[in-house]
Amino acid sequence: MSEIFVGRQPIYDRKQGVYAYELLFRSAQHNAANITDGDKATSDVIVNTFMEIGLDNIVGDRLAFINLTRTFFVDETTISLPRDRVVLELLEDIEADEEVVAGVTRLTQQGYSIALDDFIYHESLQPLVELADIIKIDIMALEQDEIREHVTQLRKHPLRLLAEKVETREEFDFCMALGFDYFQGYFFAQPKIIRGQRLPNNRLAILKLMSRIQDPDIGPDELEDLIAQDVAFSFKILRYVNSAAIALPRKIESIQQAVVILGLKTIRTWTTLLAMSQIDDKPAELIVIAMIRAKMAENMARARKEADPDAYFTVGLFSALDALMDNSMEEILTQLPLADHISEALLHHRGKHGKTLGCVLAYERGEWENIHCESLSAAEIRDAYLSAVRWANEVCQTLIKD
Repeated sequence: MSEIFVGRQPIYDRKQGVYAYELLFRSAQHNAANITDGDKATSDVIVNTFMEIGLDNIVGDRLAFINLTRTFFVDETTISLPRDRVVLELLEDIEADEEVVAGVTRLTQQGYSIALDDFIYHESLQPLVELADIIKIDIMALEQDEIREHVTQLRKHPLRLLAEKVETREEFDFCMALGFDYFQGYFFAQPKIIRGQRLPNNRLAILKLMSRIQDPDIGPDELEDLIAQDVAFSFKILRYVNSAAIALPRKIESIQQAVVILGLKTIRTWTTLLAMSQIDDKPAELIVIAMIRAKMAENMARARKEADPDAYFTVGLFSALDALMDNSMEEILTQLPLADHISEALLHHRGKHGKTLGCVLAYERGEWENIHCESLSAAEIRDAYLSAVRWANEVCQTLIKD
């Protein structure tokens, strides 16, 4: 039985909400640089998404962007994919000859949305431009003046523009000002390093709260008092405890009961999640990313039968703190009472916790050649990821979202 890697990269709208996910699938036998059969790779994406794993398990109710090779566009065999759930991407190395244009035309007539990937304008591409719904511009491949020219030229057509490889806040702001509709890249995960500046009040207060929550000496009574100070926290935790996701035999009516029945560690984790979700001016997807990292790291630790999987959860969860706080990880960790091995994992990816985090981040970004997860198979890594995605979706529906 062949094993596959499964990943997804979010595509954001102008309000920094998630519009869609691009699916990042590869055979475990090849890393991203050594794909020798593009048609088979595309087939793996389609078969494993829709027949093995299930689209909803990967993207929820969002759209899925899927890369197709030339063969899939010129073959007249109908692609049986849900037209309202997918966007078909035409790769940049596919020549816009008559067969390809005819194939794209046929698919648009069937109701499919078409995106042109890594687009750099050339007159020969004009027939595809007129058929496309979305054009993805790799902003790292062009100078800013060239990006402006592309936007001016393409805005003559009734299509939407997606900025790819947006890696900094400055690039995001530049593309926003140009009127791009969608954005894709690591810019949420690579924040500006702000040294010697005070955190905004909202973030400073939340960091202080998280510091108290993470104090290893905190007791049940103190944690209960801490949660009780915020009515919204208390309500959301009790709502989640009594939800179908937990399925307890009797209704829990107080935080004290929740701590006794579910344990101090569990309640502390949920309170930390709630605190992180209260940070102003940050997209909800960033919290989801942190949660997936946390649960995937924990799942991998459990699969290896590690002694303290909760520590792996903490490492994964806090790996997004620099992006959430718009500050360096070094500065943030000076204010959190974390164990040395967790700090080392977050700062330098050292130790077994750090190596696991490195594996999680490589999987998230589709950098298959950098996935080195000791004794775990590709199937176990994939299952750890998919389980984490399902868990994060469940938690967000009841614990985080209003």
